[in-house]
Amino acid sequence: MARPHVVVLPYAEAGNINPALQIAKLLHRHGAYVTFVNTEHNHARVQDTEGAAAVRGRDGFRFEAIPDGLSEADHAALDYSIRLWLSITASGAAPFQALLARLGADPGVPPVTCVLTTLLMSFALDVAREQGIPTMAFWTCSAASFLADMRLPELEERGYVPLKDASYLTNGHLDTTVIDWISGMLPMRLGDFSSFIRTMDPDDICLRLTAAEANNCKKAGALVLNTFDGLEADVLAALRAEHPRIYTIGPIGCLLREAGATNAGNSTGLSLWKQDAECLAWLDAQQPRSVVYVNFGSITVVTPEQLAEFAWGLAASGHPFLLCIRDGLVLGCGGDGAAALPAAFAEQTAGRCRVTAWCPQEQVLRHPAVGCFVTHSGWNSTCESMAAGVPMVCWPGFADQYTNCRYVCEAWGIGVRLDAEVKREQVAERVRATMASEEMRRDAAKWKAEAEAAAAGPGGSSYQNLLAMVGALGSAPNSSQEA
Repeated sequence: MARPHVVVLPYAEAGNINPALQIAKLLHRHGAYVTFVNTEHNHARVQDTEGAAAVRGRDGFRFEAIPDGLSEADHAALDYSIRLWLSITASGAAPFQALLARLGADPGVPPVTCVLTTLLMSFALDVAREQGIPTMAFWTCSAASFLADMRLPELEERGYVPLKDASYLTNGHLDTTVIDWISGMLPMRLGDFSSFIRTMDPDDICLRLTAAEANNCKKAGALVLNTFDGLEADVLAALRAEHPRIYTIGPIGCLLREAGATNAGNSTGLSLWKQDAECLAWLDAQQPRSVVYVNFGSITVVTPEQLAEFAWGLAASGHPFLLCIRDGLVLGCGGDGAAALPAAFAEQTAGRCRVTAWCPQEQVLRHPAVGCFVTHSGWNSTCESMAAGVPMVCWPGFADQYTNCRYVCEAWGIGVRLDAEVKREQVAERVRATMASEEMRRDAAKWKAEAEAAAAGPGGSSYQNLLAMVGALGSAPNSSQEA
């Protein structure tokens, strides 16, 4: 039987690149030939950050790049994420089609038997269908947020979206309007849906694209989710009524560790920022479960005032903390967000605070010194925290983060939420409460054990689904059969 060849095309931001790369590593380890496709811009960034060897590839695993259609000025713009989304959606098909043609003409490369895309890259499903190549769609968010995004058109039909006027953002409407008619989901406040419902514009481009991308996944021969059956059972049952072929293979990091994949205990992604591995030595010097880890992910932006409230709240919590301030996190501070910290902060927190620009997050969360994670509630961070058994203090602000926060705090019992308006007193109180909560720690330990059991071979559900996914790489139905 010929070796299957999967072309993996993630959306060009870290939250999609890293889990897609983890899946690519798993597929390669199980015998697939893999072509992993970055944008040219990110391909260059990775080489600058980690060296050319990081994208050199090895036997049966190669890296390729396509243009994203943006200028250097676009890459530096404050609204880069939106520009990227619009550009790659409009211009990505032609270069991807050319890449597939080039791969097909290379005598040293097996024929492409599957195209696996992440969310926001559904144009590639159409390209693959035109060439008769089977497809899989990897939705990098939770099953719950995926189902919520699928239902955005129905929210609009029922008059919930768009909002009537700006007062609906502040008058309690988002918290008091309950959506309890979506089969498989918890009763949801309107504000628990994607941040893109917070618009008065019926033609809001983010709202339109989010709903379209979620429903475009039906074009794929299979849907892949970074979750496990026991975590989102009701949601998955509802999704399987609409998507006959779903592979739940999460948490992906657990599968990598179970498989003993190269560097699985270390970095499992392509970092777009230089990582501070020395923070692990700082953690080594701390007491077990004493440290608060703070990281707002790869695209969140805060004001200097918000950073100050977080900083003083963390200082007042009484716990040592590891604070990640990446380039671009703080508005108006360019590449030196740490410079926006209050003038007296370093002196008053000396010895119990370490500030870092970026770090190997999975290793940090699994470190025995870490007892709590202050997070933006991105799905990768949520999965990594759950897999490490670490409770969360959640501050959602973008896209699916509100839905993730809802489930973390109210379905799984492993987190508490901060108000949108950051206040140092609340930060301190919620951090202290989370660090002291034995109930939350027990629930976090329970979900960690369930995540590990799902990934454990040969009987774990995620492990079995991974094997089924590998087996389908050369035989997945075409999108027309699954539509």
